[in-house]
Order: sequence, then structure tokens, then C-alpha cells
Amino acid sequence: MSFRTRIKELRARYDMTQEDLARRVGVRRETISFLERGRYNPSLKLAHDVAKVLNTSLDELFIFEEEDGENEAAYED
Repeated sequence: MSFRTRIKELRARYDMTQEDLARRVGVRRETISFLERGRYNPSLKLAHDVAKVLNTSLDELFIFEEEDGENEAAYED
């Protein structure tokens, strides 16, 4: 399963740079850049901290997408 984020969009809403966000959540600017490009899978704590700073929920911040061949039935009870 891959994901994309709305971090860049939400940062812009608050006129916040990658450096600003990184400082507020305790990571390097490069980490925020990787997150925005979907090249870094954050810990739950980091994802929560980013969502909190951007005043949104995890569901609104991250958009999960099924990759070809993945089956939703695999996640059912």
C-alpha cells in the first residue's frame, strides 16, 4: 500500500516552511521533504505530531492508495 500526503498543501495554509514544521515536530527538514514526496514512512508518533501542528487528523493528512494486485479482502476478518 502506498500513500501520499497533504503536508505541503496544509503547510502553505499556515505559511509554514519545511524548516518551520521540522523544528516544531523535532526532525530534520529533509525528513519533511521525504514525507511530502511519499518517500518516508513515518512513525505513528511523528505522523500524529505533524497532524497536530497542521491542525488536522491523520485521515486528512495521509491518503492511502492500494497498489495493483492488493486485495481489500486480505484485510477483512
